Amino acid sequence: MVTAPLSGITVIAFEHAIAAPFCTRQLGELGARVIKIERRDGGDFARGYDTRAKGQSSHFIWTNRSKQSLTLDLKHELAGPILQRLLSQADVLVQNLAPGAAQKLGLSYAALREKYQRLIVCNISGYGVGGPYQRKKAYDLLVQAEAGFLSVTGSPDAMAKSGISIADIAAGTQAHAAILAALIQRGKTGVGSEISVSMLEAMVEWMGFPLYYTYDGATPPPRSGSEHATIYPYGAFTSADDRTIMIGLQNEREWALFCHHVMQDPSLATDVRFASNSQRSEYRDVLRSLIQSLLQTLPADQIRQRLDLGKIAHADVNTMADVWSHPQLEALQRFMEFETPAGKLRGIKPPVDNSSFAPSIGPVPAVGEHTESILGELGFTSAQITSFRQAGVV
Repeated sequence: MVTAPLSGITVIAFEHAIAAPFCTRQLGELGARVIKIERRDGGDFARGYDTRAKGQSSHFIWTNRSKQSLTLDLKHELAGPILQRLLSQADVLVQNLAPGAAQKLGLSYAALREKYQRLIVCNISGYGVGGPYQRKKAYDLLVQAEAGFLSVTGSPDAMAKSGISIADIAAGTQAHAAILAALIQRGKTGVGSEISVSMLEAMVEWMGFPLYYTYDGATPPPRSGSEHATIYPYGAFTSADDRTIMIGLQNEREWALFCHHVMQDPSLATDVRFASNSQRSEYRDVLRSLIQSLLQTLPADQIRQRLDLGKIAHADVNTMADVWSHPQLEALQRFMEFETPAGKLRGIKPPVDNSSFAPSIGPVPAVGEHTESILGELGFTSAQITSFRQAGVV
């Protein structure tokens, strides 16, 4: 194995919650050194979201592996020399502070680019820079609503939010890719750049299908629960032993195979009500009743056998406990252990393998765990570090 691709890259992260930490964790596991700047009084507020992972926050554990923690009061008058030395050694600055906060602290790209010409500055915000929404508070659920996600998700009677922080994940993923591109660009030009990513724009990018489905004022896709809004049969069905199985068909060939092997009624394939996907979707209530009336007489194992015989895509509806023991993840050796302040936790490896390097998996840091060592590396003496602590800077 060769050195990880971001080895030698230093990322300074003024971050909290999910979007930016999710981005920087991925950079850290590609080999970057990620220094997370945290508040002196408790650190990142996401540390307090819950206590489900050995007394620690599930959100924080998920997004803050492979980092170092430095506590610093950015508003303190003595913080300037520390910031300057940090930035002089940094390749990337990532921030998702409150709207306008980075500018007030002198951390905008405009304020930094002359002195730190190779620095890449990535700003993650809720609604972007400029426009009437730029200073609005942006939480994940609110952005899901603004981006139209809630209008197409849920049942016909009730909308539903995503069960995960999908807008934060979208923004963090886009920021991660943009930073990698900016590092490549800096390799060509020798100078850094500014990246702006908003949760709204990232989420709207993920809304491409329903947006184009409603092009020119067309009727939007209906909320369809666990079913696909426009393809049928594609959704959840229940077996005789009360297991839920997701079944998905994509084309007419699969529909014919489904009728033959699963329904064991080839005549359904030529029924005019079900002759095309648009027809099956129009008559989905009738078709659902036909399919479910058969499947509820069969145990799940027998349904799976018929689906496999017809080469029909299907999946179990797993609980979180099922995922922790998923046979495919076990076979792919995706589970591992990593250190946290409360001891070792079992976790999931990064989802991408590369034959030339292994991911750099590091511990989840305690608040300010690396403050003294980082300040020492920056050239501050023990006496100076002590004075910083006494003054409430770190």
